[in-house]
Amino acid sequence: MVQFAPCKINLGLSILAKRADGYHELETIFYPVALHDIVEIIAAPDTDARLQFTHSGIPVPGEMDHNLCSKAFYLLQKDFPTIRPVRMHLHKHIPMGAGLGGGSSDATAVLKMLNQLFQLGLTKQQLIDYAAQLGSDCPFFVYDQACHATGRGEKLTPIDIDLSSYTIALLHPQIHIATAWAFSQLQPAVKSIALTQIIRQPIASWRHDLINDFERPIFAAHPILAQLKQWLYDQGAMYASMSGSGSSLFGLFPKGQLITAPSFQQDIRIDLI
Repeated sequence: MVQFAPCKINLGLSILAKRADGYHELETIFYPVALHDIVEIIAAPDTDARLQFTHSGIPVPGEMDHNLCSKAFYLLQKDFPTIRPVRMHLHKHIPMGAGLGGGSSDATAVLKMLNQLFQLGLTKQQLIDYAAQLGSDCPFFVYDQACHATGRGEKLTPIDIDLSSYTIALLHPQIHIATAWAFSQLQPAVKSIALTQIIRQPIASWRHDLINDFERPIFAAHPILAQLKQWLYDQGAMYASMSGSGSSLFGLFPKGQLITAPSFQQDIRIDLI
């Protein structure tokens, strides 16, 4: 069984308050983007005693059992002992640590596939509940459609946004942003206008109103990111922003518009979707 796991971008990201449990209350709009990792799961022979996990593409660091895909397998197996060991392969194409949610998408794909492969009969809401145990943005990938997100990012409401008439340019400048550090740089505050209101405005107005709170401190620490955002606008983007806590940026361009490669010394990967 094979599943193509998409990434996401954030249309606006407001950090509203620090919670007693150490997490932050936030508001954002998740939008799925057709840049995919590939996850394959097959039932293992009876001689296999445990999960076998392999990967290709972008190197995946760390121990196998620390990977979110493995964690998703063991999370379900704990409640459903009938889940036998499987052989799982991840082909990694989505940049890691980039604010695109690739790892979360992969883990959620594993939940969906195990539900089908072993006929667990989990409902959409049950999959969402399991996904929330793996990460704050994992539940979004159960929906796999544009969603307004609140809470830690796990409280989701589908929202009608269609960006299919635009080319999405994704820029990944190979800079790692530590999420904990990024949150520590913020002063949470409730915003005067909800993102659901802003998103209904013409896209041309988003440049000034649809803000990612992480941009200010992260751009100060990494000026190249501010330059790349300005480059997207110079190329004719209708809207440009950093996704999540970075470091990837994206721009929305009219279909068919030519985009030239940026002339920065930084090693920058560009995907056009």
